[in-house]
Amino acid sequence: MKMRLASLAMLATSAAALTAFSAPSAQAWTDAKPLFGVIPANVPWHAATDKAVRSRKPAAQISQWNGSFVDLHNANRTFTMIGPNPSTSNATTTIPFEVVPVVFTYTTFGNKVFDPSIDTYSNGQTVLANFIASPLVQSVVDFKSGGVDLGTTQYIDAYQRGNFWGKRVKRNTNYHVVLGSPTVLPALNISVGAGQGVVETNPFGTQQVGTYGFGAMDTQINSYIHSHNQITADQFVFFVSHNIFLTSGGCCIGGYHTATSSQPGGQTYGYTTLVTEAGSFSQDVSAASHEIGEWMDDPFTDNRVGCNDNSILENGDPLEGRSNYGAFKYTVNGFTYNLQDLVYLGYFGAPRRTSVKQLLSFNQLEQGVCPGQ
Repeated sequence: MKMRLASLAMLATSAAALTAFSAPSAQAWTDAKPLFGVIPANVPWHAATDKAVRSRKPAAQISQWNGSFVDLHNANRTFTMIGPNPSTSNATTTIPFEVVPVVFTYTTFGNKVFDPSIDTYSNGQTVLANFIASPLVQSVVDFKSGGVDLGTTQYIDAYQRGNFWGKRVKRNTNYHVVLGSPTVLPALNISVGAGQGVVETNPFGTQQVGTYGFGAMDTQINSYIHSHNQITADQFVFFVSHNIFLTSGGCCIGGYHTATSSQPGGQTYGYTTLVTEAGSFSQDVSAASHEIGEWMDDPFTDNRVGCNDNSILENGDPLEGRSNYGAFKYTVNGFTYNLQDLVYLGYFGAPRRTSVKQLLSFNQLEQGVCPGQ
């Protein structure tokens, strides 16, 4: 099933309409689905944020490269990805990384607070600390894809190495694109009033979760970026919440990523929720791995592909509906993280020799190209 919630049709939707989400009652989510959202970079309400960011450091842009492939219908597909070209680089590129904890307070639900800096997992580690200690941020796992050792590194770097293994990464053994040691910025505090969201039982488990509007979340994030001068376009800024699902006509969105404008100078950013309940959608870093992986390969949400299930090069979407939401377990320091499998470029119709062992996804969940290829 296609679980992508929002599409490029959102270009025609005003920011006011997105923000004016009226939350249904808790009982309305009996048909909850695991979802991820898309907001195009050039929606109107990003313009003011983009102007503010560009004024801070006018020449700043995130490390990026442009490439292309000819798909199975002989269509030339161009793309922009994070880091340098893996065919020509043989060095480590470190992307400056900022993390913003998002604290939700539900005023009509007994002032219930969801705070990733305070809330903990069963092992006593805070949600935020657990994320920072994860294989998304720390080089603590020796990753393999199809039995090929891709190195002890961050998960998304290992994925990208496998993605372009046949494009000289096998020879360029020092090629890496990693997130830098994170700078934790002051929290984004959101007070959720009547009609803006609810506190309810997790549709995928038993713990309490909060809901909040998808468009309203993007408005809050843009206001935050606009008002924090330390955020510049050469950095990736990632907003993380605890046990919160975004909604837009239905539940439940585990995250999204976008930019304030198109390449090369737009500010890229992402959002995810970290759910502490094992087995749930968005458990620990499952949704975070989805969004950071998609940011790596489609940072400005405009890499067009010829697939019927997905119009842009979003490498997490094809696998989110699999068992365990497409995630594989990796244990680090006694905690078991769930990292979602991601499709390689061959899934979108690129020559299969591009990736390691001609695989179609990192953990081999995907065995076929996308519908339409």
